[in-house]
Amino acid sequence: MLEFLIPNNMICHATEAMLFASIGCAVLAVLITQMKISSIGFTTAHGAFAGATIGMFLGVDTTIAAIISSFFLACILGPLSEKSRMSIDTTLGVLFGSMMAIAIFFYAWMQQLGIGSGAASLLFGSVISLYREEIYGLLAIMVIVILFVAVFYKEISTMIFNRKIAEIAGIQTKPMIYAMLFMIALMVALTLPIVGGLLLYVWLVTPATIACQFCGTLKQMMIVSPVIAAIISLCGTFISFTYNLPIAPFSAMLFTVVFAASVLIPSKRQITNTNERVEMKV
Repeated sequence: MLEFLIPNNMICHATEAMLFASIGCAVLAVLITQMKISSIGFTTAHGAFAGATIGMFLGVDTTIAAIISSFFLACILGPLSEKSRMSIDTTLGVLFGSMMAIAIFFYAWMQQLGIGSGAASLLFGSVISLYREEIYGLLAIMVIVILFVAVFYKEISTMIFNRKIAEIAGIQTKPMIYAMLFMIALMVALTLPIVGGLLLYVWLVTPATIACQFCGTLKQMMIVSPVIAAIISLCGTFISFTYNLPIAPFSAMLFTVVFAASVLIPSKRQITNTNERVEMKV
């Protein structure tokens, strides 16, 4: 798709993958952070990681195994929380630990047996080993996420403001939540081969937290978050190729540096909030 700009196929494929993955994850990051369901992000990420390791151990396609695992996790989150009579955060904490244990167990077992030579890519990602079909899949889910947010923006913004008010207004919140969970699951499963199970959470949270430092409205965050994610990911990709650095870990480090800078540098929103606190004290 970007061959006319980047003649080198390896760099072109890596750029496309990082671009599509970062934009899709960044839009979902706004929903995850603003709806305060960050726990779902890292639990789903490690659920996909666990599914991929099991798939590699059994000789099944890791992407398909990750999708199945993520979808299964998305289906059981709500019912499991209700039946266990625990808060969703507590349930997610248990699931996170379980998924991580499964992933590490099969990863360590493969290392002992001397199989799964590409298992390390599940931890840290491997952008250069992607197939064209996987890049098309990332593009498709990115478009679906953007269209979902555009079509249901009013419903989403109402749910973020207050879920009970949204239900009173006649919004079917449960189907909306499950739709978000399935999109997160699919995005996580398709992004896993690129950034790895240990780093995926960075793309699902950090872009929105950076955008939140400078944006005052949800609509602004929906625009700024993917722009920031795309710029950082593309910069990380090109710098990594230039200096022969690991792409996903270096890009994750860039996200951390930019987040730290966004917190330290006074923004218009931070100045406004400070002035409001001063006025309230007066």
